[in-house]
Amino acid sequence: MDYKKTNAPTTTVVRDMEKFSEPTGNVYESLAIIGKRANQISVEIKNDLSKKLSEFASYNDNLEEVFENREQIEISRYYEKLPKPVLIAIQEFLTGKVYFRNPAKEKDKLDK
Repeated sequence: MDYKKTNAPTTTVVRDMEKFSEPTGNVYESLAIIGKRANQISVEIKNDLSKKLSEFASYNDNLEEVFENREQIEISRYYEKLPKPVLIAIQEFLTGKVYFRNPAKEKDKLDK
Protein backbone atom coordinates (compact mmCIF):
# COMPACT_ATOMS: atom_id res chain seq x y z
CA MET A 1 0.00 0.00 0.00
CA ASP A 2 1.24 3.47 -0.81
CA TYR A 3 1.05 5.28 2.50
CA LYS A 4 2.08 8.58 0.95
CA LYS A 5 -1.31 8.79 -0.77
CA THR A 6 -3.19 8.56 2.52
CA ASN A 7 -4.72 11.78 3.75
CA ALA A 8 -3.55 11.19 7.32
CA PRO A 9 -2.02 14.25 8.97
CA THR A 10 1.74 14.25 9.57
CA THR A 11 1.42 15.99 12.91
CA THR A 12 -0.63 15.44 16.04
CA VAL A 13 -4.27 16.51 15.84
CA VAL A 14 -6.76 16.97 18.66
CA ARG A 15 -9.51 14.35 18.29
CA ASP A 16 -13.03 13.99 19.64
CA MET A 17 -13.11 10.84 21.79
CA GLU A 18 -16.78 10.27 20.97
CA LYS A 19 -15.86 9.58 17.34
CA PHE A 20 -13.56 6.78 18.45
CA SER A 21 -16.29 4.99 20.36
CA GLU A 22 -18.94 5.16 17.60
CA PRO A 23 -17.89 2.04 15.61
CA THR A 24 -17.38 -0.22 18.64
CA GLY A 25 -19.34 1.40 21.46
CA ASN A 26 -16.21 1.44 23.62
CA VAL A 27 -13.30 3.90 23.45
CA TYR A 28 -10.79 1.40 24.86
CA GLU A 29 -11.74 -1.29 22.38
CA SER A 30 -11.38 1.21 19.54
CA LEU A 31 -7.94 2.26 20.77
CA ALA A 32 -6.86 -1.38 21.01
CA ILE A 33 -7.95 -1.90 17.39
CA ILE A 34 -6.08 1.23 16.30
CA GLY A 35 -2.97 0.09 18.18
CA LYS A 36 -3.00 -3.32 16.51
CA ARG A 37 -3.50 -1.78 13.09
CA ALA A 38 -0.64 0.68 13.75
CA ASN A 39 1.64 -2.26 14.54
CA GLN A 40 0.65 -3.94 11.26
CA ILE A 41 1.36 -0.75 9.32
CA SER A 42 4.70 -0.30 11.08
CA VAL A 43 5.78 -3.83 10.15
CA GLU A 44 4.71 -3.30 6.52
CA ILE A 45 6.65 -0.04 6.26
CA LYS A 46 9.72 -1.55 7.93
CA ASN A 47 9.72 -4.57 5.61
CA ASP A 48 9.27 -2.36 2.56
CA LEU A 49 12.11 -0.06 3.63
CA SER A 50 14.41 -2.98 4.42
CA LYS A 51 13.69 -4.55 1.04
CA LYS A 52 14.51 -1.32 -0.79
CA LEU A 53 17.66 -0.61 1.23
CA SER A 54 18.96 -4.17 0.86
CA GLU A 55 19.63 -3.36 -2.80
CA PHE A 56 22.25 -0.88 -1.63
CA ALA A 57 23.96 -3.15 0.88
CA SER A 58 27.70 -3.32 0.41
CA TYR A 59 29.79 -5.90 2.16
CA ASN A 60 33.05 -4.01 1.95
CA ASP A 61 33.89 -0.86 3.87
CA ASN A 62 34.19 2.05 1.47
CA LEU A 63 33.46 5.43 3.08
CA GLU A 64 33.28 7.28 -0.24
CA GLU A 65 30.46 5.08 -1.48
CA VAL A 66 28.41 5.65 1.67
CA PHE A 67 28.28 9.41 1.25
CA GLU A 68 27.71 9.42 -2.51
CA ASN A 69 24.67 7.15 -2.73
CA ARG A 70 21.90 9.65 -3.50
CA GLU A 71 19.23 7.03 -4.25
CA GLN A 72 19.53 5.58 -0.77
CA ILE A 73 19.25 9.05 0.75
CA GLU A 74 16.11 9.79 -1.29
CA ILE A 75 14.48 6.53 -0.20
CA SER A 76 15.24 7.31 3.44
CA ARG A 77 13.82 10.84 3.10
CA TYR A 78 10.63 9.46 1.54
CA TYR A 79 10.05 7.19 4.53
CA GLU A 80 10.92 9.93 7.02
CA LYS A 81 8.21 12.17 5.54
CA LEU A 82 5.47 9.54 5.85
CA PRO A 83 2.88 10.02 8.59
CA LYS A 84 3.44 7.93 11.70
CA PRO A 85 1.76 4.49 11.66
CA VAL A 86 -0.58 5.50 14.50
CA LEU A 87 -1.83 8.51 12.54
CA ILE A 88 -2.43 6.34 9.48
CA ALA A 89 -4.27 3.76 11.62
CA ILE A 90 -6.47 6.44 13.20
CA GLN A 91 -7.37 7.82 9.79
CA GLU A 92 -8.21 4.34 8.48
CA PHE A 93 -10.31 3.56 11.56
CA LEU A 94 -12.29 6.79 11.44
CA THR A 95 -13.02 6.40 7.72
CA GLY A 96 -14.14 2.78 8.16
CA LYS A 97 -11.30 1.13 6.25
CA VAL A 98 -10.30 -1.18 9.13
CA TYR A 99 -12.01 -4.55 9.47
CA PHE A 100 -12.38 -5.74 13.04
CA ARG A 101 -14.47 -8.18 15.01
CA ASN A 102 -14.80 -9.20 18.62
CA PRO A 103 -15.27 -12.98 19.04
CA ALA A 104 -16.43 -12.53 22.66
CA LYS A 105 -19.30 -10.26 21.59
CA GLU A 106 -20.22 -12.62 18.75
CA LYS A 107 -20.33 -15.55 21.21
CA ASP A 108 -22.58 -13.59 23.58
CA LYS A 109 -25.00 -12.84 20.73
CA LEU A 110 -25.14 -16.51 19.77
CA ASP A 111 -25.78 -17.61 23.37
CA LYS A 112 -28.80 -15.35 23.74
